[in-house]
Amino acid sequence: MANRPAPGLVLREGDREELARLVRSSTVRAGLAQRARIVLLAAEGQSNSAIAAKVGVSRPTVIDWRNRYGSKGMAGLEDGPRSGRPRGVDYGKVVSMTLAPPPKKYGVTHWSSRLLGRHLGVSNGTIAAIWRQAGVQPWRAETFKFSTDPQLVAKVTDVVGLYLAPPENAIVLCVDEKSQIQALDRTAPMLPMQPGLPERRTHDYVRHGTTTLFAALEIATGQVTAAVKPRHRHQEFLAFLKQVARAYPGRELHLVMDNYAAHKRVEVRDWLAANPRVRVHFTPTSGSWLNLVEVWFGIIERQAIRRGTFRSVKELNAKIRAFINGWNDRSHPFVWTKTTEEILKKANRQNTSNTDH
Repeated sequence: MANRPAPGLVLREGDREELARLVRSSTVRAGLAQRARIVLLAAEGQSNSAIAAKVGVSRPTVIDWRNRYGSKGMAGLEDGPRSGRPRGVDYGKVVSMTLAPPPKKYGVTHWSSRLLGRHLGVSNGTIAAIWRQAGVQPWRAETFKFSTDPQLVAKVTDVVGLYLAPPENAIVLCVDEKSQIQALDRTAPMLPMQPGLPERRTHDYVRHGTTTLFAALEIATGQVTAAVKPRHRHQEFLAFLKQVARAYPGRELHLVMDNYAAHKRVEVRDWLAANPRVRVHFTPTSGSWLNLVEVWFGIIERQAIRRGTFRSVKELNAKIRAFINGWNDRSHPFVWTKTTEEILKKANRQNTSNTDH
């Protein structure tokens, strides 16, 4: 018998636009978009077989969704309740228990999927699936630190102001020391990088002493004035300040530095008072990250120190000096982008967890 075209499906008022939106949308479920297309094609009067061929489903599926729309409208295109055994554990209960500390009897700081599954009488796979859906990861922990400096706002405003709008004809330098840099020598020669293999080194090492790197980063150019010294007392720091002053004769200098005790010794304060062209701007307590020279310290650590082998402090110092010379030949400005308002907004103290249990 010939396949007769099915009578056109009559759409409810306003549904055509909604069905068309569902078909065009890239965010709705694929199944819902497919059902919307079936209904639209049926409304155009196309046969069930033709619709099935275009959409890629069976003819009974087309008939089913036509009938469901005809009886319930748009609501008929939604998924109905699924058959089978109901969920064995409450989603909200799993999440709330995960966010709370485990009972003392377990002697652990956080839940594992197996421990919580055993506690609730369900499989650890069920717990893991709920965790993925809820976006909770009890095995992870991160650190944070906030400044208790009563002058936090003033200091952040001062330092960031220097970065974003430095005084005219003045030099802004970020000053600090990187102490306890170890001269490490491996117990066997390094194995060089090869195609398919990274550079390899032994896990154990021989320690040949330490050195301290003093550095002043000029943010406008990226140039670094530096010195390596065996210790990092106020005597060495004061000698370095005098070296920096000689490197910029007659210029107004603004030095950004942290609150390390050696930076505030009376000898340092007296020298600064006798040299008014050198002005100091302190970062907040627990706010050394505001000092751009810390970024440069990270660069020299990754590019010259961490993977190096040094048989003596003298070799280590020579490597540091060679890196600084090469850096100054290719240096670039260090550009600060965050405003004071953005920093202080993120610096607000967050709620801490309650561990009373």
